[in-house]
Amino acid sequence: MSIEPADYPLLMKINSPDDLRLLSQDQLQQVCRELRQYLLASVSRSSGHLASGLGTVELTVALHYVYNTPDDRLLWDVGHQAYPHKILTGRRERMHTIKQKDGLHPFPWRDESCYDHFNVGHSSTTISAALGMAIAMQRQGSNQQVVSIIGDGAMTAGMAFEALNHAGDVNPNMLVILNDNEMSISENVGALNNHFARLLSGSFYSSIRESGKKVLSGLPPIKELARRTEEHLKGMVVPGTFFEELGFNYIGPIDGHDIDTLVETLHNMRHLKGPQLLHIKTVKGKGYEPAEKDPIGYHAVPKFDPAHTSLPSSKPGVPTYSKVFGDWLCDVAATDTKLMAITPAMREGSGMVRFSKEYPAQYLDVAIAEQHAVTLAAGLACEGYKPVVAIYSTFLQRGYDQVIHDVAIQDLPVLFAIDRAGVVGSDGPTHQGSFDISYLRCIPNIVVMVPSDEAECRNMLYTGHQLDKPAAVRYPRGKGTGSSLDGPMEMLTIGESKTIRDSEQANVAILAFGPLLHQCKAVAESLDATLIDMRFAKPLDQARIVELAGNHDVLVTVEDQAIMGGAGSAVIEVLMANKLAKPVLQLGLPDQFIKHGTQEEILAELGLDAEGIETSIKKYLEQ
Repeated sequence: MSIEPADYPLLMKINSPDDLRLLSQDQLQQVCRELRQYLLASVSRSSGHLASGLGTVELTVALHYVYNTPDDRLLWDVGHQAYPHKILTGRRERMHTIKQKDGLHPFPWRDESCYDHFNVGHSSTTISAALGMAIAMQRQGSNQQVVSIIGDGAMTAGMAFEALNHAGDVNPNMLVILNDNEMSISENVGALNNHFARLLSGSFYSSIRESGKKVLSGLPPIKELARRTEEHLKGMVVPGTFFEELGFNYIGPIDGHDIDTLVETLHNMRHLKGPQLLHIKTVKGKGYEPAEKDPIGYHAVPKFDPAHTSLPSSKPGVPTYSKVFGDWLCDVAATDTKLMAITPAMREGSGMVRFSKEYPAQYLDVAIAEQHAVTLAAGLACEGYKPVVAIYSTFLQRGYDQVIHDVAIQDLPVLFAIDRAGVVGSDGPTHQGSFDISYLRCIPNIVVMVPSDEAECRNMLYTGHQLDKPAAVRYPRGKGTGSSLDGPMEMLTIGESKTIRDSEQANVAILAFGPLLHQCKAVAESLDATLIDMRFAKPLDQARIVELAGNHDVLVTVEDQAIMGGAGSAVIEVLMANKLAKPVLQLGLPDQFIKHGTQEEILAELGLDAEGIETSIKKYLEQ
């Protein structure tokens, strides 16, 4: 689908929200049509997140039309839904670069635009951030407004409710917009609800409510009766009792694709005092039929032709690590009824679709609640079950205290299947799995395994499942190496490394942790170096490290995670404990947040491809 400026006569004039606010309200429907079409044309050419943005077109237009952005703050939770926001805030012409190296960031990013007020990537953070901003504005006597836009899926996280609870207590002027696109709260959307939304957000209802409070302020029993009567009447109209109990004035649900109702309601709510919650109903993928029918499949898309009714299918061949994990789950569950698989709302991403269908009684999706996922697993383990927590490396960070307090201290047999470890690519700093070795290896009782290929990954999962203690297997995003998965699964000896190549020169020994072993193979051949697949980041094969230090001039550690506190640091600790002063070159991720780009581009830029590793070793030897 080509992008012809003539097809977007209004949108092409909008280079900032100031331009949008010059239009009449009658023109906004056309802006929405053009914006939705431009979003579809842009993402289909570049790849990226699609369905969420299609569902927030009208909301985005209404918000920038009503609020004085960027002085007023719009905080988009997660950011999948923020593509229309990027288009309207001066980044339209760069949308084709989104998620690409040196291109637009996939999520709202403060360094990218003055309209992005908070970096996001993980879910359920923006109510807390908006509350902090609202409190600051209140203390400064500012009239600026702050709005948090959060999806109903993100509302499943405890952090969102913690923020709602606190906001109701401190009573700031802020608006939370609940973008409900999965019918998880209410189905009651239509003209009647829109009517009541206008009524409840308008000046008549607001003035009656405030006047009643003033009149009854000296009569506590009557005041309490009036409050309860008001809540009862509102509860008959809207399902907002829960939010009202938290201290929010609840409005809705309203049709999130009715631009006129949105504008009128937001205009009214902008002048209300205290914490407000607007509940809107939207359709994920709105306006593009294939995405409406399959919002999960069209959540994040490759390049595709919008004229076709389906996305291009991936070519059969080498399986992804996620699929290897999913197949392993099914293989083990066939004979082990004690296996329980847990995911925090990442069934598709973690490769668990097949398992969830074949073994539904052993499958638990806890929604976006990583802390709960970990402690739930601990509870299952206490009763003799063998839980497996399938979770991304960066998402496990959110349950770190629970890993320590609820699993490791009790030495419970919970297996963490850590997907997206190392460089993940286009989702950028919030999703790079840079820290899991560092934050896990310092925890007592846990075994940390780092497979170099999918066959080793399968055996490590099997090993971790058999252990009567906490264990973690961390593996990368994407396809494996093509190693054979035939044959029975093997129980590995804990802490034992594997020699891949012996050097005749005994000059350099490369200790590879994880999938970068394959880049190291060509380097070892070129330099005639010893190459070791370390396999375990904890416990280390200490005897092998001491042996290598005794018969090699230099040790080189290679890992696809942060150097600081990583596996290379652990090797140096072993050498120091044994009083061995041996030169060690540590190669891995530098002390910085890794930007977005393809995995290959990022590894090459960081010198972690074969060429970069060899160059680094040669320079070190020259020194």
